[in-house]
Amino acid sequence: MSADQSAGEGPARRQPEPEFREQNQPHPGSSGAMDPEPDYGEETYRGSGRLAGRRVLITGADSGIGRAVALAFAREGADIALAYLEEEEEDAQTVVDLVEKAGRRALALPGDVRREEHCRELVARTVEEFGGLDVLVNNAAYQMSQPEGLAAISSEQLDRVLKTNVYAMFWLTAAALAHLGPGSAIINTASVQAYQPSPHLLDYAVSKAAIVNFTHGLAQQLAPEGIRVNAVAPGPVWTPLIPATMPPDKVAEFGKQSPFGRPAQPAEMAPAYVFLASKEAAYITGEIVNATGGTPLP
Repeated sequence: MSADQSAGEGPARRQPEPEFREQNQPHPGSSGAMDPEPDYGEETYRGSGRLAGRRVLITGADSGIGRAVALAFAREGADIALAYLEEEEEDAQTVVDLVEKAGRRALALPGDVRREEHCRELVARTVEEFGGLDVLVNNAAYQMSQPEGLAAISSEQLDRVLKTNVYAMFWLTAAALAHLGPGSAIINTASVQAYQPSPHLLDYAVSKAAIVNFTHGLAQQLAPEGIRVNAVAPGPVWTPLIPATMPPDKVAEFGKQSPFGRPAQPAEMAPAYVFLASKEAAYITGEIVNATGGTPLP
Protein backbone atom coordinates (compact mmCIF):
# COMPACT_ATOMS: atom_id res chain seq x y z
CA MET A 1 0.00 0.00 0.00
CA SER A 2 1.35 3.43 -0.93
CA ALA A 3 1.83 6.22 1.57
CA ASP A 4 -1.00 8.13 -0.09
CA GLN A 5 -3.39 5.22 0.26
CA SER A 6 -2.39 4.48 3.84
CA ALA A 7 -3.15 8.11 4.68
CA GLY A 8 -6.66 7.77 3.28
CA GLU A 9 -5.80 9.33 -0.08
CA GLY A 10 -7.06 6.51 -2.32
CA PRO A 11 -8.46 6.94 -5.84
CA ALA A 12 -11.69 8.52 -4.65
CA ARG A 13 -9.74 11.35 -3.02
CA ARG A 14 -7.08 12.13 -5.61
CA GLN A 15 -9.17 14.79 -7.34
CA PRO A 16 -9.61 18.06 -5.43
CA GLU A 17 -12.92 18.47 -3.69
CA PRO A 18 -13.70 22.20 -3.98
CA GLU A 19 -16.98 23.67 -2.91
CA PHE A 20 -19.46 23.46 -5.76
CA ARG A 21 -21.36 26.71 -5.26
CA GLU A 22 -24.80 27.67 -6.45
CA GLN A 23 -24.37 29.07 -9.96
CA ASN A 24 -26.18 29.45 -13.23
CA GLN A 25 -25.25 30.05 -16.86
CA PRO A 26 -27.19 30.41 -20.08
CA HIS A 27 -27.00 27.34 -22.31
CA PRO A 28 -24.62 25.98 -23.60
CA GLY A 29 -22.40 27.25 -20.79
CA SER A 30 -18.70 28.07 -20.62
CA SER A 31 -15.85 26.35 -18.82
CA GLY A 32 -14.21 29.63 -17.82
CA ALA A 33 -17.36 30.85 -16.08
CA MET A 34 -17.64 27.75 -13.88
CA ASP A 35 -16.70 27.87 -10.20
CA PRO A 36 -14.57 25.82 -9.87
CA GLU A 37 -13.37 25.32 -13.42
CA PRO A 38 -13.33 21.68 -14.60
CA ASP A 39 -10.14 19.66 -14.76
CA TYR A 40 -9.54 18.51 -18.34
CA GLY A 41 -6.19 16.88 -17.67
CA GLU A 42 -4.02 19.71 -18.95
CA GLU A 43 -1.52 19.23 -16.13
CA THR A 44 -1.87 15.49 -15.63
CA TYR A 45 -2.54 13.51 -18.81
CA ARG A 46 0.59 11.92 -20.29
CA GLY A 47 0.32 10.17 -23.64
CA SER A 48 2.27 7.13 -24.78
CA GLY A 49 1.55 6.96 -28.51
CA ARG A 50 -1.44 4.61 -28.19
CA LEU A 51 -3.35 6.43 -30.96
CA ALA A 52 -0.45 7.49 -33.15
CA GLY A 53 -1.62 8.65 -36.58
CA ARG A 54 -5.30 8.05 -35.88
CA ARG A 55 -7.81 10.49 -37.38
CA VAL A 56 -10.64 11.34 -35.00
CA LEU A 57 -13.93 13.25 -35.12
CA ILE A 58 -15.37 14.27 -31.73
CA THR A 59 -18.72 16.01 -31.29
CA GLY A 60 -19.27 18.30 -28.33
CA ALA A 61 -15.51 18.73 -28.26
CA ASP A 62 -15.30 22.29 -26.94
CA SER A 63 -15.82 21.49 -23.24
CA GLY A 64 -16.79 18.81 -20.78
CA ILE A 65 -15.99 15.20 -21.61
CA GLY A 66 -15.37 16.06 -25.26
CA ARG A 67 -12.56 18.48 -24.42
CA ALA A 68 -10.87 16.01 -22.08
CA VAL A 69 -11.10 13.28 -24.73
CA ALA A 70 -9.70 15.59 -27.43
CA LEU A 71 -6.76 16.51 -25.19
CA ALA A 72 -6.02 12.88 -24.28
CA PHE A 73 -6.36 11.63 -27.86
CA ALA A 74 -4.03 14.35 -29.14
CA ARG A 75 -1.42 13.52 -26.52
CA GLU A 76 -1.74 9.89 -27.62
CA GLY A 77 -0.84 10.94 -31.17
CA ALA A 78 -4.20 11.48 -32.92
CA ASP A 79 -5.33 14.32 -35.17
CA ILE A 80 -8.63 15.79 -33.97
CA ALA A 81 -11.64 17.27 -35.75
CA LEU A 82 -13.69 19.18 -33.20
CA ALA A 83 -17.45 19.65 -33.70
CA TYR A 84 -19.20 22.25 -31.54
CA LEU A 85 -21.91 24.92 -31.54
CA GLU A 86 -20.96 28.29 -33.01
CA GLU A 87 -21.61 30.04 -29.69
CA GLU A 88 -18.93 27.86 -28.11
CA GLU A 89 -16.15 29.26 -30.29
CA GLU A 90 -14.05 30.62 -27.42
CA ASP A 91 -13.95 27.28 -25.61
CA ALA A 92 -13.34 25.47 -28.91
CA GLN A 93 -10.29 27.58 -29.73
CA THR A 94 -8.85 26.66 -26.34
CA VAL A 95 -9.12 23.00 -27.36
CA VAL A 96 -7.56 23.72 -30.75
CA ASP A 97 -4.58 25.24 -28.92
CA LEU A 98 -4.29 22.19 -26.65
CA VAL A 99 -4.32 19.80 -29.60
CA GLU A 100 -1.74 21.81 -31.53
CA LYS A 101 0.50 22.13 -28.48
CA ALA A 102 0.47 18.32 -28.39
CA GLY A 103 1.96 18.42 -31.90
CA ARG A 104 -1.18 17.23 -33.67
CA ARG A 105 -3.54 18.73 -36.26
CA ALA A 106 -6.79 20.30 -35.09
CA LEU A 107 -9.78 21.01 -37.33
CA ALA A 108 -12.45 23.35 -35.90
CA LEU A 109 -15.95 22.58 -37.22
CA PRO A 110 -18.67 24.83 -35.76
CA GLY A 111 -22.34 24.11 -36.40
CA ASP A 112 -25.44 22.36 -35.10
CA VAL A 113 -25.60 18.54 -35.24
CA ARG A 114 -29.40 18.75 -35.23
CA ARG A 115 -29.05 19.35 -38.98
CA GLU A 116 -28.54 16.17 -40.99
CA GLU A 117 -26.66 18.02 -43.71
CA HIS A 118 -24.23 19.43 -41.14
CA CYS A 119 -23.54 15.93 -39.80
CA ARG A 120 -22.63 14.78 -43.30
CA GLU A 121 -20.43 17.87 -43.71
CA LEU A 122 -18.59 17.11 -40.47
CA VAL A 123 -17.53 13.72 -41.77
CA ALA A 124 -16.71 15.02 -45.26
CA ARG A 125 -14.58 17.90 -43.92
CA THR A 126 -12.70 15.56 -41.58
CA VAL A 127 -11.91 13.10 -44.36
CA GLU A 128 -10.91 15.91 -46.72
CA GLU A 129 -8.55 17.50 -44.17
CA PHE A 130 -7.04 14.35 -42.66
CA GLY A 131 -7.28 11.94 -45.59
CA GLY A 132 -9.56 9.54 -43.75
CA LEU A 133 -11.34 8.74 -40.51
CA ASP A 134 -10.45 6.11 -37.91
CA VAL A 135 -12.42 6.99 -34.79
CA LEU A 136 -15.82 8.65 -34.33
CA VAL A 137 -16.80 9.86 -30.87
CA ASN A 138 -20.52 10.66 -30.64
CA ASN A 139 -20.44 12.83 -27.56
CA ALA A 140 -22.59 15.94 -28.16
CA ALA A 141 -25.59 16.11 -25.85
CA TYR A 142 -28.37 18.38 -24.66
CA GLN A 143 -30.43 18.24 -21.49
CA MET A 144 -32.69 20.58 -19.57
CA SER A 145 -33.93 19.84 -16.08
CA GLN A 146 -37.73 19.86 -15.68
CA PRO A 147 -38.56 19.35 -11.97
CA GLU A 148 -42.24 19.95 -12.73
CA GLY A 149 -42.42 16.60 -14.52
CA LEU A 150 -43.45 15.17 -17.87
CA ALA A 151 -46.08 17.82 -18.62
CA ALA A 152 -43.37 20.50 -18.51
CA ILE A 153 -41.34 18.88 -21.30
CA SER A 154 -42.37 20.76 -24.42
CA SER A 155 -42.32 19.24 -27.88
CA GLU A 156 -39.57 21.74 -28.71
CA GLN A 157 -37.40 20.51 -25.85
CA LEU A 158 -38.05 16.84 -26.67
CA ASP A 159 -37.16 17.49 -30.29
CA ARG A 160 -33.91 19.20 -29.31
CA VAL A 161 -32.89 16.41 -26.92
CA LEU A 162 -33.59 13.61 -29.38
CA LYS A 163 -32.06 15.34 -32.39
CA THR A 164 -28.88 16.30 -30.52
CA ASN A 165 -28.41 13.06 -28.62
CA VAL A 166 -29.89 10.40 -30.92
CA TYR A 167 -30.57 11.64 -34.46
CA ALA A 168 -27.10 13.17 -34.78
CA MET A 169 -25.52 9.90 -33.65
CA PHE A 170 -27.42 8.02 -36.39
CA TRP A 171 -26.60 10.62 -39.06
CA LEU A 172 -22.91 10.92 -38.18
CA THR A 173 -22.37 7.20 -37.91
CA ALA A 174 -24.13 6.51 -41.20
CA ALA A 175 -21.96 9.10 -42.95
CA ALA A 176 -18.79 7.78 -41.30
CA LEU A 177 -19.30 4.15 -42.31
CA ALA A 178 -18.14 4.80 -45.86
CA HIS A 179 -14.74 5.80 -44.46
CA LEU A 180 -14.25 3.45 -41.52
CA GLY A 181 -12.36 0.22 -42.08
CA PRO A 182 -11.13 -2.75 -40.05
CA GLY A 183 -9.63 -1.55 -36.79
CA SER A 184 -11.76 1.58 -36.68
CA ALA A 185 -13.82 2.48 -33.63
CA ILE A 186 -17.07 4.23 -32.82
CA ILE A 187 -17.45 5.40 -29.23
CA ASN A 188 -20.74 6.79 -27.93
CA THR A 189 -21.37 8.71 -24.73
CA ALA A 190 -24.22 7.09 -22.80
CA SER A 191 -24.98 7.83 -19.14
CA VAL A 192 -25.95 6.39 -15.79
CA GLN A 193 -29.31 7.98 -16.70
CA ALA A 194 -29.87 5.18 -19.22
CA TYR A 195 -30.18 2.75 -16.30
CA GLN A 196 -31.24 4.92 -13.36
CA PRO A 197 -33.30 7.80 -14.79
CA SER A 198 -33.75 10.94 -12.71
CA PRO A 199 -37.37 12.10 -12.92
CA HIS A 200 -36.36 15.69 -13.76
CA LEU A 201 -34.27 14.48 -16.73
CA LEU A 202 -36.78 12.05 -18.22
CA ASP A 203 -36.34 12.95 -21.90
CA TYR A 204 -32.55 13.02 -21.55
CA ALA A 205 -32.59 9.62 -19.82
CA VAL A 206 -34.70 8.18 -22.65
CA SER A 207 -32.15 9.42 -25.19
CA LYS A 208 -29.28 7.85 -23.28
CA ALA A 209 -31.11 4.51 -23.10
CA ALA A 210 -31.43 4.70 -26.88
CA ILE A 211 -27.68 5.20 -27.15
CA VAL A 212 -27.03 2.03 -25.14
CA ASN A 213 -29.37 0.06 -27.39
CA PHE A 214 -27.84 1.58 -30.54
CA THR A 215 -24.37 0.61 -29.31
CA HIS A 216 -25.33 -3.02 -28.66
CA GLY A 217 -27.13 -3.42 -31.99
CA LEU A 218 -24.64 -1.62 -34.23
CA ALA A 219 -21.73 -3.52 -32.67
CA GLN A 220 -23.24 -6.79 -33.88
CA GLN A 221 -23.93 -5.32 -37.30
CA LEU A 222 -20.38 -4.03 -37.82
CA ALA A 223 -18.34 -6.78 -36.15
CA PRO A 224 -17.90 -8.72 -39.42
CA GLU A 225 -16.31 -5.61 -40.91
CA GLY A 226 -13.84 -5.26 -38.05
CA ILE A 227 -15.36 -1.98 -36.83
CA ARG A 228 -15.84 -1.82 -33.09
CA VAL A 229 -18.73 0.03 -31.39
CA ASN A 230 -18.66 0.75 -27.67
CA ALA A 231 -19.91 3.38 -25.24
CA VAL A 232 -18.97 5.02 -21.97
CA ALA A 233 -21.71 5.58 -19.39
CA PRO A 234 -20.55 8.36 -17.05
CA GLY A 235 -22.13 9.17 -13.75
CA PRO A 236 -22.20 12.82 -12.63
CA VAL A 237 -19.43 14.82 -14.35
CA TRP A 238 -18.58 18.47 -13.67
CA THR A 239 -19.14 20.09 -17.10
CA PRO A 240 -20.64 23.39 -18.34
CA LEU A 241 -23.88 21.55 -19.11
CA ILE A 242 -24.57 21.34 -15.37
CA PRO A 243 -24.82 25.05 -14.42
CA ALA A 244 -26.37 25.74 -17.84
CA THR A 245 -29.26 23.28 -17.47
CA MET A 246 -29.93 22.74 -13.76
CA PRO A 247 -31.31 24.97 -10.96
CA PRO A 248 -28.54 26.70 -8.94
CA ASP A 249 -29.36 24.81 -5.74
CA LYS A 250 -29.08 21.49 -7.58
CA VAL A 251 -25.71 22.55 -8.99
CA ALA A 252 -24.32 23.06 -5.49
CA GLU A 253 -25.31 19.49 -4.56
CA PHE A 254 -24.35 17.92 -7.89
CA GLY A 255 -22.60 14.56 -7.66
CA LYS A 256 -22.76 14.23 -3.89
CA GLN A 257 -25.10 11.24 -4.27
CA SER A 258 -22.34 9.12 -5.85
CA PRO A 259 -20.44 6.65 -3.64
CA PHE A 260 -17.35 8.86 -4.00
CA GLY A 261 -19.38 11.78 -2.71
CA ARG A 262 -18.44 14.10 -5.56
CA PRO A 263 -18.85 14.49 -9.32
CA ALA A 264 -16.14 13.24 -11.66
CA GLN A 265 -13.87 15.64 -13.44
CA PRO A 266 -13.81 15.35 -17.26
CA ALA A 267 -10.18 14.24 -17.02
CA GLU A 268 -11.33 11.12 -15.19
CA MET A 269 -13.51 10.07 -18.14
CA ALA A 270 -10.94 10.44 -20.94
CA PRO A 271 -8.87 7.28 -20.24
CA ALA A 272 -11.91 5.06 -20.88
CA TYR A 273 -12.29 6.58 -24.36
CA VAL A 274 -8.57 6.20 -25.04
CA PHE A 275 -8.75 2.52 -24.13
CA LEU A 276 -11.80 1.87 -26.34
CA ALA A 277 -10.10 3.60 -29.29
CA SER A 278 -6.80 1.76 -28.83
CA LYS A 279 -5.46 -1.57 -30.09
CA GLU A 280 -5.66 -2.89 -26.53
CA ALA A 281 -9.45 -3.02 -27.01
CA ALA A 282 -9.22 -4.89 -30.32
CA TYR A 283 -11.52 -7.71 -29.14
CA ILE A 284 -13.99 -5.49 -27.30
CA THR A 285 -17.21 -4.40 -28.99
CA GLY A 286 -20.81 -3.88 -27.90
CA GLU A 287 -19.68 -2.96 -24.39
CA ILE A 288 -20.73 -0.13 -22.10
CA VAL A 289 -17.92 1.04 -19.82
CA ASN A 290 -19.61 2.23 -16.64
CA ALA A 291 -17.69 5.20 -15.23
CA THR A 292 -20.16 6.04 -12.48
CA GLY A 293 -17.96 6.46 -9.42
CA GLY A 294 -19.27 3.28 -7.84
CA THR A 295 -22.98 3.45 -8.67
CA PRO A 296 -23.87 -0.13 -9.69
CA LEU A 297 -25.46 -0.59 -13.09
CA PRO A 298 -26.89 -3.69 -14.80
